[in-house]
Amino acid sequence: MLAPSRAYARTPLGVRCFSTTGLKETLAGLIPKKQEAWKKMKADHGDKIIDTVTLDQCMGGARSVKCMVWETSLLDAQEGIRFRGYTIPELQELLPTYSGITKDEPLPEGLLWLLLTGEIPTKAQVDTVTKDLNDRAKLPPHVEPLIRSMPKDMHPMTQFSMAVLAMQTDSIFAKKYHEGAPKSQYWEFVYEDSMNLLARLPEVAALIYRCKYHDGVIGKKDPSLDYAANFNRMLGYSDSPSFDELMRLYITIHSDHEGGNASAHATHLVGSTLSDPYLAFSGGLNALAGPLHGLANQEVLGWILDLQKTFKERNKEVNEETIREFAWETLNSGKVIPGYGHAVLRKTDPRYTCQREFALKHLPNDDLFKIVETMYQVMPGVLTEHGKTKNPYPNVDSHSGVLLTHYGFHEHEYYTVLFGVGRAFGVLSQLFWDRALGLPLERPKSVTPEWIEKFFKDNPNGLKM
Repeated sequence: MLAPSRAYARTPLGVRCFSTTGLKETLAGLIPKKQEAWKKMKADHGDKIIDTVTLDQCMGGARSVKCMVWETSLLDAQEGIRFRGYTIPELQELLPTYSGITKDEPLPEGLLWLLLTGEIPTKAQVDTVTKDLNDRAKLPPHVEPLIRSMPKDMHPMTQFSMAVLAMQTDSIFAKKYHEGAPKSQYWEFVYEDSMNLLARLPEVAALIYRCKYHDGVIGKKDPSLDYAANFNRMLGYSDSPSFDELMRLYITIHSDHEGGNASAHATHLVGSTLSDPYLAFSGGLNALAGPLHGLANQEVLGWILDLQKTFKERNKEVNEETIREFAWETLNSGKVIPGYGHAVLRKTDPRYTCQREFALKHLPNDDLFKIVETMYQVMPGVLTEHGKTKNPYPNVDSHSGVLLTHYGFHEHEYYTVLFGVGRAFGVLSQLFWDRALGLPLERPKSVTPEWIEKFFKDNPNGLKM
């Protein structure tokens, strides 16, 4: 087991929160302590330098610039993601499962408790979150007709963003803000909006799926089931306990990846204007819909399916030699190998690793998994030899589409909607703390090319620290 990260305060490993207090009450007790800690940190260290910025970073998307605070997760280039200080294997060990069996996948409701509070919840506490989300799940009456009216050829992410915006009519935060509520109460209204939004996303997403690809009829929810399993029921998948396990894992590992990625940053940025959670999360979804962000998983699956088709046409077997040949053929044609590399990571993405372990357990003989597994053995060496990538290892997108396809989920362009449902858990948890801690409007400084030219004319070697 990995040692706890020194860069992230957290509940001691294995220590659960045995309080019987509900989630909102637990947060109400944490906020004053957290507010005092923030005030002290700023008073003690507010004028101290924690990073510098090069021109390459300024012109290159602010890559790796430390300029925002994110409560819920931290990404290390060598280790991967930690959620409130816990690695994915630790979450799989410590968070409650639906069956009660430790080796099963963690419940997303338990992760939500952890992201919001920093504490590992008990199964009883997770059950209260599940019930609360079930009780909040009723859609505003105009949302379903809106979804059913959308053109069949409209991208599901466009529909998803529009449906989230349509639910904004129910925003408690927007209503209370316009009534003049004090800042000290903002967190309560953002909490209510966020929980309502999380509760309603599965039905919204299921309606989009069933209307666009099937008969428009969503499956019935079962009050005895958890968030992920009921999502599957509404999608129309009701006969596979292992697919329920996959959806629990999928939502968990896609929930958060610190604050600098496009969907997280967009949600945070829009929220910093005091837009309500519906408006902020829609902004995040629009970022997630981009080909360089959330659409990557379907592009990876498309590449794998093309590889499978090409091999069948050429009567080639899938083995390390043939995969290596195909990889070089792809690279020499000027194309990239999708699903490998990451903006921050320099090792195999732990989100890939847990999906690989899931496949080894549940679908070891799947044809597409065999391709992915062979790629995993071959591709890092090929990409290292090729020499044009800083990280030759697979990322989360390299595996997720293959797992979904195994269970008959073939609508590739919809996969990003599933990503969006998961991402809501992380970004809305952070949005809650943005308001609880009174984080200000985000407003970085921009410069013109002319300013840069003049700056280096006056300072040829840049700033001296």
